Amino acid sequence: MSDQPTSEANDNYKGVWDSRIGFGRKTAIIVIDFMKGYTTEGAPLYAPGVVEAIKHAPKLLEAARKNGQLVIHTNIRYQPGSFQDGGIWVKKAPVMKDMVEGNPLAEFCDEVKPVEGELVITKQYPSSFFGTSLAATLVAQGVDTVLLAGCSTSGCVRATAVDGVSHGFRVIVARECVGDRHSAPHEANLFDIDSKYGDVISLEECLQHLS
Repeated sequence: MSDQPTSEANDNYKGVWDSRIGFGRKTAIIVIDFMKGYTTEGAPLYAPGVVEAIKHAPKLLEAARKNGQLVIHTNIRYQPGSFQDGGIWVKKAPVMKDMVEGNPLAEFCDEVKPVEGELVITKQYPSSFFGTSLAATLVAQGVDTVLLAGCSTSGCVRATAVDGVSHGFRVIVARECVGDRHSAPHEANLFDIDSKYGDVISLEECLQHLS
């Protein structure tokens, strides 16, 4: 694929949508919805890009845990049968009905599952902030920067990035640690996040900061 469209976009955004915010005083790692439905071949939610992201994410978690950074995981759960707590979102995306207690596809991926003492926030909608206590928890811990990993880039990661900056947090995305089912929406949304809502940086840059 030619990089001409990307080059044209970069030129068009240059000097307008290309500011950097960097890390602040205290960082929390938000691990978004790394559940087995995204990594199980044949499952409706299966996303090859998420499989790739999970190969890299353990390095991020290891560094965060080693250096005492706050790590928060999110998952999705609905009331089975009625799915009333999913509202219009579940009507638009009925594939999300796999996210019920007891369904193996709703379990955390083994490589990145929470360890003892790490907070798990359950949500029903794309953003990790919407309808949850995440913002209050971060403020109480003195966090001003959220470092995002997880899936999917075009869905819950983007929604969390937009709400994160809207709540006043610096948003950083670890490029290799987020994934989607197709490269086109993945790259388009990373471009948008990096341009307007936060900084998309390499895993190596993240590790340098965390250390």
